[in-house]
Amino acid sequence: MKMSLQGIGMTSRRTRERMVARLGVQGITSNKILDVMRNTPRHIFVDEALSSRAYEDTALPIGFNQTISQPYIVAKMTELLLEFGPLSKVLEIGTGCGYQTAILAQLVGHVYSVERILPLQKKAKNHLWDLKLKNISYLHSDGGWGWPDFAPYDGILVAAAPSEIPEMLLDQMAVGGVMVIPIGKGSRQELQRVVRKENGFEIEELERVSFVPFLSGRE
Repeated sequence: MKMSLQGIGMTSRRTRERMVARLGVQGITSNKILDVMRNTPRHIFVDEALSSRAYEDTALPIGFNQTISQPYIVAKMTELLLEFGPLSKVLEIGTGCGYQTAILAQLVGHVYSVERILPLQKKAKNHLWDLKLKNISYLHSDGGWGWPDFAPYDGILVAAAPSEIPEMLLDQMAVGGVMVIPIGKGSRQELQRVVRKENGFEIEELERVSFVPFLSGRE
């Protein structure tokens, strides 16, 4: 493994161990998720100038008015998505820098990741390739459309906040499928988990969160 992936100093294994210990204190209980986060070099997904802050529990800018979510949120959304059992097909809306994609790809069968900002997608693909994660498909598109070609999905994870759940994403959920999504505007956002039942959708409102807004179109 390249030294840049291993990390040194503030990006070292010891720093990652501190992050994982903190996640445990914050209530993340899945050892499988904690192990994946321990072994995934978050520092490669941020600019070198910010790499010393990569394992702090904070969101960091990745350009184009986007952010990499704080480790707790990545772990929490992943745990909520996988709580009911393993998933074979997961749709990710918002590849961003690719860190959440990397975590998911090590825990599910295949990730279908959609990103509307092409330069971000290209950079993410390079990092994910460096990590030898091959079970990921990429689409440059408006996230609100989902990716109908491979629907239905048994998991959907959305990394930006719309004011309400996009209909097309609900349509692409398998029966028994789970979606984790932030909903709301500005500082009034809430993480929700949606489960598709035979006769409708069950929605849990979970905790306050702060995500970039869900925008339409492509760049």
